[in-house]
Amino acid sequence: MNEEAAKHPELKFGMMFNQRTNCLYKKMKEIISSGELGEIRRTNWIITNWYRPQSYYDTSAWRATWSGEGGGVLMNQAPHNLDLWQWICGMPSKVDVKMHFGKWHDIEVEDDVTAYVEYPNGATGTFITTTGDAPGTNRFEIVCDGGMLICDGVTLTMKKLDVFETVFTKQFKGGMGGPNVTTSQVEVDGSNPQHQGVRAAFAGAILRGEPLVAEGYEGINGLMLSNAMHLSAWTNAPVELPFDEVKYKELLMERVKTSRRKTNVSAVFVENMVGTFNA
Repeated sequence: MNEEAAKHPELKFGMMFNQRTNCLYKKMKEIISSGELGEIRRTNWIITNWYRPQSYYDTSAWRATWSGEGGGVLMNQAPHNLDLWQWICGMPSKVDVKMHFGKWHDIEVEDDVTAYVEYPNGATGTFITTTGDAPGTNRFEIVCDGGMLICDGVTLTMKKLDVFETVFTKQFKGGMGGPNVTTSQVEVDGSNPQHQGVRAAFAGAILRGEPLVAEGYEGINGLMLSNAMHLSAWTNAPVELPFDEVKYKELLMERVKTSRRKTNVSAVFVENMVGTFNA
């Protein structure tokens, strides 16, 4: 789609990354991009409040199969988190993953993932997700030279150093000690229009040339992350980005060939979706 869109610059190509409209993540993006806290040194996102019981997976023959979805929690529940992670922090250069397939459920795809990444500037990060934790956690931390941001999905906290660590460590002569820290709740505007906001921006782009919430070409980044994680797990080795897409497809198709569609699908029922989209 990126290649086709590039041939038609007169058209608008956008992604439904509705979580980018959340004021908490917008503010994190703004602060990191501004350089107020300096260069990123570490990122950590524990996003394990994607809990799903077995009955969820039993409602459709295709659900949580290689042939039906091409993956599990990374493909179904966590794509928005992966997008936000790279949108705010940038893309890593290396991915190394421990992944469990059908650990907590009777499924063939991954339901428990712990990823370690390295960034071009030497920073490191972790991304932990699962559909098996009850209760789960949503804690997104970004540690920078000048402090850190902590988002729990409800509030955004800043811990700001009075002097950047790289300056302090060279100047301080006291042996034990650290920079002074000021902790504050970051003020946000409370907006969170979600899908409506993305649609309104898309209309604005068409009618008035206004910016999109997410350009279509950006959609490849989160997918690249989840694919690299799968490839790392399948080969039991770190993966450099960009990775070997031919090898990835080859290994995925091997799993698709032996994928089993469920035959004991439960009766259709109306699901209560309230509180299940915890990006």
